[in-house]
Amino acid sequence: MTDDAYLFLLDDASARLGVAPAAVGELACMETPAVRAWLDAQGSTPASPRLRLLPPEETAAIPEGAERLPVPLSGEELSRVRHRMAPEPLARIEEELLAYRDCADGRDGLIGRALAAGVAPHRIVELTGEDPATVTAAASG
Repeated sequence: MTDDAYLFLLDDASARLGVAPAAVGELACMETPAVRAWLDAQGSTPASPRLRLLPPEETAAIPEGAERLPVPLSGEELSRVRHRMAPEPLARIEEELLAYRDCADGRDGLIGRALAAGVAPHRIVELTGEDPATVTAAASG
């Protein structure tokens, strides 16, 4: 397994392998001179239906002999690639998990502000559904 994602070109644009970079949204790597030069050398464009992208854990699936280029992706970009590759039922669950993460991101800060404002720890547990140990940890942190 490699740590890089890979751009590659399929012989058959109808093959269901990887994800089209255009479907993922903006990717910083697509604007790099290395990717631009590789696309030019292949006679391809970022919008080509043959151009695909696979995350590092899936690169073994690239067909033998396919033109390929390793590309670095940020954590957020890699998350978008993986999400686009997930089957529909899994993609919906992943969206729910992402929404939860976004809501939970400021959890400790919110608990800290509530405690500083005088909300009792047991009331924070009731209101948030958080484990009492989580609230206690935020109170001591």
